[in-house]
Amino acid sequence: MTTADRPLVLLVGTGHKDYRRYLLEEIAPHYRLHLVSPAAPTWEEPYLAGSTRLADLSDADALTVAAKDAGDVSGVLCWDEAFVLPVARLAEALGLPGPGSPAVAACRDKHLTRTALAAAGVAQPESVLVASVEDALAAAAGIGYPVVLKPRALAASLGVVRVDTPGQLEANFAFARDTTVPGAPAYEVSVLVERFADGPEISVDAVVHRGRVTPMVLARKQLGYPPYFEELGHLVDAADPLLRDEAIATILQRTHDALGFADGVTHTELRLTTGGPVVIEVNARLGGDLIPYLGSRATGVTPGLAAAAACCGIQPRVRPGRALTAGVRFLYAEHEDTRIATIGFAGEPLPAAVDRMVLVAGPGTVASPPPKGTTMGRLGFVTAVAPTAAEVTAALDAAAADLRVTS
Repeated sequence: MTTADRPLVLLVGTGHKDYRRYLLEEIAPHYRLHLVSPAAPTWEEPYLAGSTRLADLSDADALTVAAKDAGDVSGVLCWDEAFVLPVARLAEALGLPGPGSPAVAACRDKHLTRTALAAAGVAQPESVLVASVEDALAAAAGIGYPVVLKPRALAASLGVVRVDTPGQLEANFAFARDTTVPGAPAYEVSVLVERFADGPEISVDAVVHRGRVTPMVLARKQLGYPPYFEELGHLVDAADPLLRDEAIATILQRTHDALGFADGVTHTELRLTTGGPVVIEVNARLGGDLIPYLGSRATGVTPGLAAAAACCGIQPRVRPGRALTAGVRFLYAEHEDTRIATIGFAGEPLPAAVDRMVLVAGPGTVASPPPKGTTMGRLGFVTAVAPTAAEVTAALDAAAADLRVTS
C-alpha cells in the first residue's frame, strides 16, 4: 500500500509527547494522520500528513469544517478525555464509525455510567448522586461506611477520597465537589457517594469493533497517599492470568453492551472484590499514565494501531508477540509547595531493565505531593521492562532512587 492509499485519520489533540508519542509511532506507518490542535505541530510533525489549528477543540461545528478541509477522512480519533464527546459527535456528523455519542456521554458522566450498568445488572458499587453534605451524610448512612466520594465528571482518580466516618465525610466533601480540570463538564449536582469496593484494582484497555470487546492491555494499579487514590504506578504482565479470566471478559462485554458502545477503544477500571470483579468506571479512550505503552513493551500489542483501525471501522489486530513484564513509577515531591532549584538523575549504575527516565518538571517549578499535587504535579516517571515482575519492581526502585531534587 502506497502512502496515498493509506486511510486518513483525523486526530484531535495529542497530549504531552513523553506520554503519547509512542501512539503516533505505532499509527503513522499504516495511516495518514491529520492533526487538529490549538497549536502548530512540533514533535508531532514527522508523523503527520497534515494539520489544522483550531483554538477550541470542543467546537463540534469547527471540527466538522476541519475534517472536511482535511480530505477524505476515514476515521476520527481522540484520546484526550476533555474532547472525546465532541469527537464522537463529529464521527456521527461525518457518517463514520465511532462509539456513539450517547455511549461516550455515559462514560464521561459517572452517574450515567452507574445508571446504565444498574439497569443491565452489571456488578458495581452502590452509588448515590448528592447535592450537599447533608445529602451525602444520609447516603453514606444508608450505604454503610467506608464510602468513597467521587466527582461526577473527572478521571485519573482526581477528587476521589475514601471516608470512614461522618466527620471525615464533612471534612472531605468540598474536595470531591470542587476538584476540576479544564474541559470538565460542570454539574449542579456533582458528587457521587459510593460503597467502598475492597480488593486490588486493575484496568483493562480494550478495542471494540461492532460492539465486540477485545482486551488489549491489563494493568495492575499501584495506589498511594490514602485516603486518596493517587495512581503511583502500573504493572503489565503479558502472562497475567486475568487476561484469560472468564469473569473479567464477561463483565467487560456486559459493561459495553449496557453503554451501547459500538466502535472505538475504552479504558475500564475494576476492583477485584471477594464477590468478584466490579466496575469502578469506564473511559471512552485509551488509558493514560503510559498504560498502553507498557502493554506494547510487555506484549507486542499495538494499542495505538488498534485504536486507529477501530475508528475507521476496520477489524483491529490484537496479536501478542512477546511475553514480558513492564511497569511505570511516577515521581513526586516530598514536601508541599516545594520550589525546585535543581532536579535531575544522578546517573548511578542502574539495572538493565530500566527503560525510560523522564522529567516533566524543571527548576522553578513549585510541586506538592498528593492530594494538592496529583497527576499534574508529578516530577516525572521511570519505566522498566524485564521477564519478571520482581525484576521490574527492583529496576523501578533503583531508578526512582536515582532522582535528586534540591529546593
